[in-house]
Amino acid sequence: MAMWTIQAEPVDGAGVEDAMRQYLTEMGWRVLGRAVTEEELRGVLAEDPHHDLAPPDGVFLVARSGGGAFLGCAGVRLLAGEPATAELKRMFVRPAGRGAGLGRGLLLAAEASAAALGAERVVCETNTQLTEARALYMGHGYEETAPYVGHGKADHWYAKALG
Repeated sequence: MAMWTIQAEPVDGAGVEDAMRQYLTEMGWRVLGRAVTEEELRGVLAEDPHHDLAPPDGVFLVARSGGGAFLGCAGVRLLAGEPATAELKRMFVRPAGRGAGLGRGLLLAAEASAAALGAERVVCETNTQLTEARALYMGHGYEETAPYVGHGKADHWYAKALG
């Protein structure tokens, strides 16, 4: 039985800002091999905002422990100019939530949310160093695809047909 709940929450809700900083800090260490500066954090958030992971064209999902602690998140947003395509964004599981299938739970919830928005396909981008994310996507039917117009500095792009 799952030790968490996954629900849609406001992208500016409790714990989100702290989780986004932790997510981006971890990405800095894993992808860049160093700590990111405060200026870099602000720059990434300005260049690749997550505030559009909200209705009517997006959803932000938060996983919380039974006690309400923020364990992870994932968002989807419909891509402008890409018919029936949603982008998976901000997929992150805090260390306290790792190893128990929470990433899988968030991915499945994100796919269901994308379908509810009218998407027939989900795309996402990631980096070589994020082996767990790449394995998760490939293990759930995502296939490597050509780059799409994203915001990050990815080197792997994935797509999955829903339905």
